[in-house]
Amino acid sequence: MLPQEIIRRKRDGQKLSVQEITSLVSGVTDGTVSDGQVGAFAMAVFFNGMSRDEAVALTLAMRDSGDVLDWSDLPGPVTDKHSTGGVGDNVSLMLAPIVAACGAYVPMISGRGLGHTGGTLDKMDSIPGYTSQPDIQLFRKAVLETGCAIIGQTADLAPADRRLYAIRDVTGTVESVPLITASILSKKLAAGLQSLVLDVKVGNGAFMEKSRDATALANSLVEIANGAGLSASALVTGMNEPLASAAGNAVEVRNAVDFLTGRFRDRRLEDVTLALAAEMLQSAGIVSSNQDGMRRASETLASGSAAAVFGRMVAVLGGPADFVEKPEKYLPKADTEFTVEAPGNGFVTGIATRDIGLAVVGLGGGRTRPDDKIDHAVGITRLLPIGAEVRTGEALALIHARTVPDAEAAASAVLSAYSIGASKPGADKAVIRRILPR
Repeated sequence: MLPQEIIRRKRDGQKLSVQEITSLVSGVTDGTVSDGQVGAFAMAVFFNGMSRDEAVALTLAMRDSGDVLDWSDLPGPVTDKHSTGGVGDNVSLMLAPIVAACGAYVPMISGRGLGHTGGTLDKMDSIPGYTSQPDIQLFRKAVLETGCAIIGQTADLAPADRRLYAIRDVTGTVESVPLITASILSKKLAAGLQSLVLDVKVGNGAFMEKSRDATALANSLVEIANGAGLSASALVTGMNEPLASAAGNAVEVRNAVDFLTGRFRDRRLEDVTLALAAEMLQSAGIVSSNQDGMRRASETLASGSAAAVFGRMVAVLGGPADFVEKPEKYLPKADTEFTVEAPGNGFVTGIATRDIGLAVVGLGGGRTRPDDKIDHAVGITRLLPIGAEVRTGEALALIHARTVPDAEAAASAVLSAYSIGASKPGADKAVIRRILPR
């Protein structure tokens, strides 16, 4: 089938057949479809959308463009979670070991950060020796022996998605819901999952700032996943403030270890993590109700078994055997610490969350291009949440930077991102809605 004819049909708003979509994706994978044609197809989908059947066909064709993992030899259910990204969102680091400690298997294939959002893979790369992109044999070993592994996408999993996403990124078509849906789900289906929970962020620190857009994406993900044979549900969660009190790479890993060991837990972070754990456990068939899932996840966290799973995973994948016990010994540290001082008395009434993420990028902790190098040591900690009371000169946050000028620039950005008022605002819900298959 000629790619230009397929593109023309979608341009004119016609419904594509499974054969047409499969043919186009095959050309995307083997290079016989040019970059210009891929961009034209993406733009046609951006403007005309896709039916449910088209989106399912695109997802499955992208899944089948590379290897599909088989976990049928595991003695328990295989499940995972995907987040659409935010600031201070280190949930995966706690969630995978919590769910694994409850008896499920979590082969978590994660991404790197781009723009203002952090990437789980960049966080794991903060740990010395940790192999974030292992071969399939080591990946399987880690999942079998510890119950979970947090790694990056290998070259053999959904290669069509890698090329399509790169072209979408430079053609103004990233926001297309059908293309976002197929991109996310093709990788998860290639990972061989039996169930999936989506964490769709909404707010000023998310890619989806409006509730209707986040809900539309969540519904699309759940509907297309189930259409492709993958049991899925979604939570829409708030991102109008950083989820953790830390934003960066090593600082978020330290925050995660403190969470797992009980040294310190941010309230909103705990709410979201346990809600997602309960959803995953119910979806995987480990528990019969969401309430049972919440109880099981809470007990597992409190017992220390989730922290033990995380420690074993780090060791199997090449990191220090005593990392959970001594994270400060191994995590990189920035040379300069700089306190952001409150300009007046009052309460934190709002945070421009995206600007916090961009401040981390400015420090060197994020990237503006896929090939940028990351400084894992820099970041921001002790970020006060909305509703916190503060007095003049007290700390709003602590900057971790390589140089004083870098720290001062980040502090200025953080100060501008915080709004302080006389009255304490009402608390926003961390978990806004739950979306189940129809």
